[in-house]
Amino acid sequence: MATTTLFERAGGLPFFERLVGRFYDAVGTDPILRPLYREPDLSGARRRLTLFLAQYWGGPRTYDDERGHPRLRMRHAPFAIDAVARDRWLALMRAALVAEAPPSDVAAQLDAYLEMAAEAMRNR
Repeated sequence: MATTTLFERAGGLPFFERLVGRFYDAVGTDPILRPLYREPDLSGARRRLTLFLAQYWGGPRTYDDERGHPRLRMRHAPFAIDAVARDRWLALMRAALVAEAPPSDVAAQLDAYLEMAAEAMRNR
């Protein structure tokens, strides 16, 4: 019996591109999160998060190939991520997840990860 990854069950890279695309569409106009991004164009951030999530859930290792080990806490250290920013990030990611409507087992695993990741990045 073959084991499938969450990446495959979710729909592969197109799913993660849509999920992250919806999230960053919201970030682009968000008064709490948008100021945390120094780049005027969010396409780089969109690509990095897409590749990271895809790799984390069993997809291609492109993130590691391009950026090395994720080192998420270190990479987010320069940004003031307090409880308000954490909650907003989680709310926007959850809204994107609901809009994408993956299978319930996929949604549950992603939601649990997003909650853990949001708190792990809080540094204030």
